[in-house]
Amino acid sequence: MIKRILLATLALLLLLIPASVSADNTITVLDTSVDIKFPIALVFNLEVESSADIVDARLHYQVDKMNYAQVTSEGWPDFVPATRVETSWIWDMRKSSLPPGAAITYWWTIKDAAGNNLETSPARICFDDSRHEWQSLTSSHLTLSWYEGNDSFARELMNACEEGLGRLTQDIGTSPEQPIKIYVYASASDLQGAMIFPQEWTGGAAFTEFGIIAIGISPGQLDWGKGALVHELTHLVVHQATFSPYGALPTWLDEGLAMYNEGELASSFQSALQQAISEDTLISVRSLCSPFSADPGKAYLSYAESYSLVDYLLANYGQVEMLNLLTLLKQGNTYDEALTQVYGFDIDGLDARWRGTLSAGTVIAVNQDKVIASRSCEPKVWQEAKQPHPALTAVLSALATSLALAGALALRAYSETSIEGTAGFDFPAKIRRIPE
Repeated sequence: MIKRILLATLALLLLLIPASVSADNTITVLDTSVDIKFPIALVFNLEVESSADIVDARLHYQVDKMNYAQVTSEGWPDFVPATRVETSWIWDMRKSSLPPGAAITYWWTIKDAAGNNLETSPARICFDDSRHEWQSLTSSHLTLSWYEGNDSFARELMNACEEGLGRLTQDIGTSPEQPIKIYVYASASDLQGAMIFPQEWTGGAAFTEFGIIAIGISPGQLDWGKGALVHELTHLVVHQATFSPYGALPTWLDEGLAMYNEGELASSFQSALQQAISEDTLISVRSLCSPFSADPGKAYLSYAESYSLVDYLLANYGQVEMLNLLTLLKQGNTYDEALTQVYGFDIDGLDARWRGTLSAGTVIAVNQDKVIASRSCEPKVWQEAKQPHPALTAVLSALATSLALAGALALRAYSETSIEGTAGFDFPAKIRRIPE
């Protein structure tokens, strides 16, 4: 009988003890919803109650992007301690913004005056632009979303992107390492409405760390749109392949790969290159390692030379060497070290060899294992149907105007087709201009 009484007493104590120490039974979360106010803000709501006053509540969140280390941020909402608290923390995009489609993982930790703690399960939210009725196409690496134009319009853009990825794999042996999202807005003005403090000339943006491209392409701009998407897609894939805290690509290689992957060089760039060759005014490769000049003529030539340099390396040495070059740069080797290890010459050596093929008019295959190709490198005049890259034409026109209006500081902001900038974002984004 005594044994039964002891067992019953022990069972009663086991039932009562958790009620006095378990956070799960004293702190109750009623709401952790998120309101998306695109593109201005994300509002993280919290409603919680406890038997004792809630004295601390904080939001923890991680942004889904490429990082050198996992970063967890905190938000501290304002509230008066009470047994029931209803509050929110607002992410103001005017101070630190996100691109459309960016994903965030978040959770809350709460503490009451009795010392009880509770941590909510992680949840995931996407900063989607719900102002439009989006349609989507998906391939193995890409998701293309659009809201104006028929399926054929979207399919042509997707096909151009897939063909561009195929050329990247063939030419440099790399492919997307992470999924890429593409948002096609119906116009530049619609796109600018999705951004915080955009420049009036912004026609597209590639957010390399997020794997996101947002661009304004109307159905009437299909040809421009295909080229622009391939160019920016190349930047994203190459960025993924070389992402590292130790090194970065020289500008001529970054832009040269993007232009090369678009296809044949436009006649306007061919002419600029031919004129510089004939007048002996080529820009040195070492100078092209840095951001390009804001001067329109030099910018045109910089892009043309970058294309030609990449063409020279791929034609003479091939895919494996190009991939090795990117790998060494990712590992933190200097430009000279990486070139010397892969090709046997440094930047100045590349400059001399490349110039030699231009003056001779022929690229000589020098791969010791096998002949890759022998191809003319003399700048040609392509058929008039091949027009100058519209985005670059717009850039250079805007540059000419800015030279007269704003001086050196303004020139810097108007220098390239895809320029490093923020446009209201606190992370690197490549901003593309509206086509003419």
